Order: sequence, then structure tokens, then C-alpha cells
Amino acid sequence: MAGLTYRQAEILNVARSAGRVMVEELARRFEVSAQTIRKDLNDLCERRSLTRIHGGAIIASGVENLAYEARRFVAADEKRAIGVAAASLIPNGCSLFINVGTTTEEVASALTLHEDLLVITNNLNVAMLLYRYPRIRVVVAGGTVRRADGAVVGSTATQLIGQFKVDYAIIGASAIDEDGALLDFDHREVQVAQAIIANARSVMLVADSTKFRRIAPVRIAHISQIRTFVTDQKLPKRLAAICQASGIEVVETMPNTPIDVDDTVMEPAPMVRLR
Repeated sequence: MAGLTYRQAEILNVARSAGRVMVEELARRFEVSAQTIRKDLNDLCERRSLTRIHGGAIIASGVENLAYEARRFVAADEKRAIGVAAASLIPNGCSLFINVGTTTEEVASALTLHEDLLVITNNLNVAMLLYRYPRIRVVVAGGTVRRADGAVVGSTATQLIGQFKVDYAIIGASAIDEDGALLDFDHREVQVAQAIIANARSVMLVADSTKFRRIAPVRIAHISQIRTFVTDQKLPKRLAAICQASGIEVVETMPNTPIDVDDTVMEPAPMVRLR
């Protein structure tokens, strides 16, 4: 890309390969100060090549999602904490949908000690995580398997989802707009997600705070359609106001983790759990 220094071009190459870059790792790699790396990241973010996350940055794209293996590394600790918190809100002896995403997979991982669950999913990774547990019954939606991440998408999967009415739906999103729109990249996946929302008595959104700084082109739903939002950090003000006005319970799992933006550290947010 024109105008980039050699180091900035190399940072982009690393980000494309790994899905994310971290300030301290880059400082060691290039033998420069963390402040110098932060300046490089800020320049790349101004060019919309990267998006800042706590301690580093991820590849920015408004039309194409990160590769599955790369997404697994982005905000991994935050996703794990979200998964544990979300699973703690699911009782034994209930039915639930779990859709596609690395964060919903963390919820599935945290559900393995639950009993008497019926899980319907269009995520082969979730099915592989849960099918071996005798107190959890798994139903997998049929249809076309997306090779990139094991998602089952398309009309056949949507039709199967429509045959159920479950207690809970666990959904993710690739991006969350400040106006409350939940967004994704693949319209086929979105059709399944919309069917999941329509056929659940209670919808839980699980998404880490990097999703507040991303964009995607396909609308899943509006956040007012969910009942519980489990995330890691304080919501942006406009989004928080929408959640409060809609009566959405917001659970922050890592409120005391500082958010690293350029050279400043924002004050940690207090724990919030609102109905």
C-alpha cells in the first residue's frame, strides 16, 4: 500500500496471517519501543487497514470476515469469559439454539457440565463439542457446510430451525452498530440467525467489545430484539442507552480490564448488570 513504511507493511502482513497483532510482540519483533508501535498501529487504523483492540489491532474489513482460525485468536480471553458467564445463565433441563461464531463456541464449551439440555445448532464445531456428553442431546441443522468454519447455512438449515420453539437462543454478531443494528457478512448465515431469533423465547447475544468498532454489510436484527447481552466491556453510550430503554440485561464480564487506545488508558468500567 502506497505511503506505508517497511515496518507498517510488515505489521499488515503479520495481521493478515494471524488475524491480530499485539503491541508488545511487535515491539520485540522490530526492536522498537511500544510507543513507536502504537503510532504505527494508529496510522494503519487511520487508513482503515486495522482496527484497534485492547493491546493491539485486528484487520479491518467491512465486507469480508476474518478467517476462522484468525478469529479464534482475537479477544480469546474475553470470549472465554463471556462463554462462562453466558453458560451460567442457562439452566439445566432446557432447550436452546446455538448459532455460528467463535464466541458461541465458548458458550458451548462452558455448557458441558449442564444436564438434560437439547441443543439445536447450525455450527458443526458446537456439535462436535457437545455430542459426546450423555446428558446433552444435539440436533444439527442440515444444509450446505461452509468450508471456512463449519457453519451450516442456507434454506435447508433455516427450515429445520423453524420446526422448533426453544427456551433460549445464543447468538453472535460480527459487528454491532451504534444504532443497535446487529450485523454479519454472509446473508445465508443471517437467514439462519433470523430464524433462530424468531423461534426462541429468550435471545442472548454474546459478543466482545471489538465488535463495537467493526462494520459488516448484512443486518441480522436490532438489539432491542434480544433479552440478554453478555459482553466484556462497558457499552458505547448510545448503545447502552438503547439497551436500557429496551429493558435488556447487560452483563459485563471483564469490566476492570483497561482499554488500550493509542497512548492512553481509559478508566475501567464498573460491573453492570441491568434488567
